[in-house]
Amino acid sequence: MNPFTVSNKVQITPAGIRRIRRGHLWIYAGDVAKEKVEGNPPIVQIVDAAGNILGYAFYSRESQIRLRMLSRDAEPLSREFFRDRILHSIARRQIQFGSSSAGRLVFGEGDLLPGIIIDRYGDYLALQTLSSGADALKPLLIDLLKEIVSPSGIMERNDVKARRLEGLEETSGVVWGSIPEEVIIQEGAIRLSVNLLHGQKTGFFLDQSQNRVEAGRYASGQVLDCFTNTGAFALQFAPNCESVLAVDISQDSLVQARRNGELNGIRNIEYVEANVFDYLRDLESAGRLFDLICLDPPAFAKNRKALAGARSGYKEINLRALKLLRPEGILITSSCSYHMLEDDFFGVICEAAQDARRQVQVIERRSQASDHPILAGMPETHYLKCFFLRAL
Repeated sequence: MNPFTVSNKVQITPAGIRRIRRGHLWIYAGDVAKEKVEGNPPIVQIVDAAGNILGYAFYSRESQIRLRMLSRDAEPLSREFFRDRILHSIARRQIQFGSSSAGRLVFGEGDLLPGIIIDRYGDYLALQTLSSGADALKPLLIDLLKEIVSPSGIMERNDVKARRLEGLEETSGVVWGSIPEEVIIQEGAIRLSVNLLHGQKTGFFLDQSQNRVEAGRYASGQVLDCFTNTGAFALQFAPNCESVLAVDISQDSLVQARRNGELNGIRNIEYVEANVFDYLRDLESAGRLFDLICLDPPAFAKNRKALAGARSGYKEINLRALKLLRPEGILITSSCSYHMLEDDFFGVICEAAQDARRQVQVIERRSQASDHPILAGMPETHYLKCFFLRAL
């Protein structure tokens, strides 16, 4: 089947039209007025009630997000359309980052390629196709990446629960070339070991990369790194401070963190396997104090229903951290829960500060790395919030 056929058409409601004109890329099933669609094609033409062409979109029959806009032009899509989109996306990163060894080349909706994630780790690529339409174009995307990037290997990391909403299976594996067990990347002055086959997300949390490098500048004295995962924040702190206490509940993550410490010859990090919530209380009971504390937890709110519990969790860890900081101490605190909006997250921090009887200054208000661009008109592309604070 030709994925670029124009015979499949979907008419959307005036509300849907207003949505895309505001810059959003998603059209929900409730905004579909009529469908002239055979089977489950990857791409359909979007029209209004008068039959005017509004553009083209990825189509997902089983998803509540029925359409993901690719183009608002009348010109039909082609292989060259996707080649140009990927080329432009990569070119933007080259201007920003030059020869950086790892980063996100395509950030889905943020780069007007909804549902498509492409990450680079040295000579290797990790690919995610998170919607039905994007997944149908996977062979095309692999061919384009071979042509444009010339990688040594391409890894598919589609072991993502969101695919189930599209009627897709979770899957992972090498789709072209070969992928080694370990890839070494550079983040600032720090070398990091990445496992593309089994690591988090596509192998590593690239979205915090700029925040980690910047955070290292604030390190001094004794540092506590909570939810350290594979130690990327801790390693940025270590060269500039006396000691780092790095805490995580995952034994496997700490094994990788120790490996990263060895790669850099860093020996002033102590790794602790513990539940962070419990450990913060134990540190408070022991009267411990720190000059800098970093909180980079996993997403506490996977959906709106979990938001109340997430709010409580964020307040708890920030409250405990503020009690453990020396005067003039630095708190670096993050939330990667999309449903916890930035102002709400800051409000939780302020409540925690009030309960801890500490005043805080905002030093830096940060977000996800700039290779994860936020698309104006589409708040879903803004998910990572990060505050650098000073506790007075």
